[in-house]
Parts: sequence; structure tokens; C-alpha cells
Amino acid sequence: MLRLQAPLPERYIGDADDSAARIAVAKAALGDRVFILGHHYQRDEVMCWADARGDSFRLSQLAQEHPEAEYIVFCGVHFMAESADILTGDDQQVILPDLNAGCSMADMADLDEVEEAWEDIARITDIGRVVPITYMNSAADIKAFVGRNGGAVCTSSNARAVLEWAFDRGDKVLFFPDQHLGRNTGVAMGYGLDEMVVWNPRRERGGLDEAEVKEARFLLWRGHCSVHQRFGASHIDAFRSEFPDGQVIVHPECNHETVLLADQVGSTDFIIRTVEAAAPGSAIGIGTEIHLVHRLAADNPDKHVVSLDPMLCPCSTMFRIDAPHLAWVLEGLVEGEVRNRITVDATPGSGPAWPSTGCSPSPDPRIRGSWRDRRFSGPGSPSGIGRCGSRAPWTPSPGYPT
Repeated sequence: MLRLQAPLPERYIGDADDSAARIAVAKAALGDRVFILGHHYQRDEVMCWADARGDSFRLSQLAQEHPEAEYIVFCGVHFMAESADILTGDDQQVILPDLNAGCSMADMADLDEVEEAWEDIARITDIGRVVPITYMNSAADIKAFVGRNGGAVCTSSNARAVLEWAFDRGDKVLFFPDQHLGRNTGVAMGYGLDEMVVWNPRRERGGLDEAEVKEARFLLWRGHCSVHQRFGASHIDAFRSEFPDGQVIVHPECNHETVLLADQVGSTDFIIRTVEAAAPGSAIGIGTEIHLVHRLAADNPDKHVVSLDPMLCPCSTMFRIDAPHLAWVLEGLVEGEVRNRITVDATPGSGPAWPSTGCSPSPDPRIRGSWRDRRFSGPGSPSGIGRCGSRAPWTPSPGYPT
């Protein structure tokens, strides 16, 4: 998805110490008027200024818990800032330091393509028995689509609960944008791979014949996380060769082969808790974003924490947020100028779109709206658990993912 972020003024292009000094002065001047959110995948030069750290949805909830803050600066990616704007009050403004900080996975499910797929499926099977489920890593208009069509939004922690809710209401699900989370969760629930097909939005009728659409229980959107899908069997084999007694933990956005070989599978929060609870001296290979892995290693010096892929690049879109951009938006606030505000229009709609823990409809009408119009302002714009591994067949733990 194209975003337009103007280059920063020349005065912000300097060394790290200059940016840090600017941030410190601006943050002190703003005080409680600003609340800075730092996603776990952020670089340290940004994370050190965060008032709260967490995964995407948890950070939006934390923003909601701070109504005194006039400004929410979300150091994450675009869909996360949208979520924060939805959950926070009308008198609060959400800011994304760099508008080019998007999410390649979220952009793989475009609203026009999703609506076209929905129409195609409706011509083949009873659409009233198909429940659309979108992952939190999706744009606001996609979340609104599932709300209008009787579906729900899930996180990597509650995907199983949401899918169980969906199958209580229908015969099949259209799951997007991440095929791997849908597949891994479905298998953990007891569904077979032969009950799942991949819907390719670039091909006619998703690249499937009518029989495949009718017989499938899971219609998995052809989307993925560019970071997590890089982890493979060779990485796990190399780790176990060096650390025979080590533990492998991966995110459920990894491909199914990788999940089958891992010892534990879970959300970012689950990975953090598991590392923290591990015995001193443990060797732990982790399949997730590199900044989080490095931070876990630094925070747990009594354990040997490494990335399964030592050559893994950081999340390239998350990496766009840096200290100069943070300094730029904070100094704008001090000067009375809101830069890179993210807004989600509230148009009441219908349907439960945001079951954060259970699956009840949200009381907030903005969470059930159309959300088609997402605007930018300012000069910058024109836990799931599964025990598995090569040493034993995978038997998901009860409640995967949690």
C-alpha cells in the first residue's frame, strides 16, 4: 500500500546523540500529554523512550487506559496506529512517526480483493455459512468487512477461541491475511490439511475449482509474514546440532513445517514469558523478529537466547521508525503541530468485529463500522502452546493457542 512520507528536514539528519537529546527535551516538555507506545520489534534507539512496550493489540489497550494523554505516539506500523485510534477517545490523537511504516502482510489483503473473493464464494456456496475471520494484522477497512459480514478479528493468542466461535456459527471460514496462522491453528484444533485450501486473490476464483471451495473448511488467504516465513527446518536442525538439549520456540506465523519441528509455538507474549520462566543455563532458539530476540538475550543473561536464523533481517517496515522521526513528531507537538495523525472514520455498521478475549460484539460502534476512509494529516503526508518436534509427533497442548 502506497504511503507518502516527506523527507525529514535537514536538521533531523544527524547523529544518534542529537536525536536522543531532542527527544528527551520534547518528551519532558510534553509530560503526561504524550504517551509513547513501543512495539516489541522496534529498534533500541526508539524502544528506550517508550512509556509502554508490548504487542500490537495490547499496546492499543494500554493507550485506551491512559485517557489523560492527548497524544498517542505509536512506534509500530500503520494498522497498529489505526487500532489505537479506534480504541482511544475522540479527544486523543494517534500519531505514527513515519507513514511508510506499513505491514506487508496487512497489505496482502486489500479490501477490494476481499470483497471480490466474498462475492465469488457466494456464487459457489451458501455464504451465510461462511464466517470471515481476519487477523489483527490487517487494515481497519478489513476489520470492518468482517464486522459487516458476521465475522471477527483474532490475535495470535486467541485465534483458536475465535475459530471455535466461528465454527459454532458456520461450516467454513475465510481466514486472512496470514495463511500460516490459520493453518497452524486449524491443525492444532484437529482439522486436517486436506480440509484447507489457499485462496490466491491474483487468480480467478482464488485458483480453486468449485468442488474445492465447497468441500474446504478453511479458505486460507494467500498471505504471510515476510519475517516469520523465513524460518525453516534447516534453521532448527542447525540449532539442535549445536544445542542438543536446547529448546525451540517459534511464532504461529511461521510455516507449518517449522511449527511441526518446534518444541513450543506461541504469540510474542508467550515467547517472552517462556524465556523468562526458563531455567538458568537454558539454550533457547527463537523464530521471531530479531530485535525482540536480541532484547530477550540482553534481558536474560543467565540463558543462551539466540535467533534460529542469525542472518535474519529486521522487519523492514517496522524498521522505518527511528529516533529522528520520533524526535520530529514530538517537537511538532511541542510547537503545537500534530504531524502524521492517523484517523479512522466512525460509521456505524453491524456485526461483532472485535472479540478481544471472548467473542461478544464490541460495545464501541467504531469497531463495527465501515472504516473505509483512513486519513493522514500533517506535513509528512500529501500464546499459544504446542509441544512438538522432530523427536516426537506434534500433540498440541490444550488451549492452543492461549
